[in-house]
Amino acid sequence: MKYLRTMLAILCLATIGMASASAAEEKVVYHMNDGTNPMAALQNIRNHLNASPKAKIVVVTHGPGIDFLLDGAKDKNGNPYEVVVQELEGRNVQFKLCNNTLEARKIDKKQVIPEAIIVPSGVAEVSRLQIQEGYAYLKP
Repeated sequence: MKYLRTMLAILCLATIGMASASAAEEKVVYHMNDGTNPMAALQNIRNHLNASPKAKIVVVTHGPGIDFLLDGAKDKNGNPYEVVVQELEGRNVQFKLCNNTLEARKIDKKQVIPEAIIVPSGVAEVSRLQIQEGYAYLKP
């Protein structure tokens, strides 16, 4: 009888553990430091949200990866990135941009679109999100 109670207790704990794991919030940081094709990365984020609408997504940019978050930036077809950024912000995606990059490239903060949050360091922000807040890392 004691064995049966122990086994039932273990089974209950395992079930509770599985339930809490499946109910865990999905948090993902997209790391963008390449300016080659930001529209493809933004489409990946759209697809991600279509599959997981409640996912909490933060896009962290530095180096050439910030360019699509600058005022007036357009893709190779002349489409403004800001429209897509605004759409994704409306779906609770956050965009963070590296101040170190702005300073190194001598870009005035006024050139950054209002949807982007300037952080001291892009790489430090990626690290902080992963270690302190438990975000999964994706590099589109």
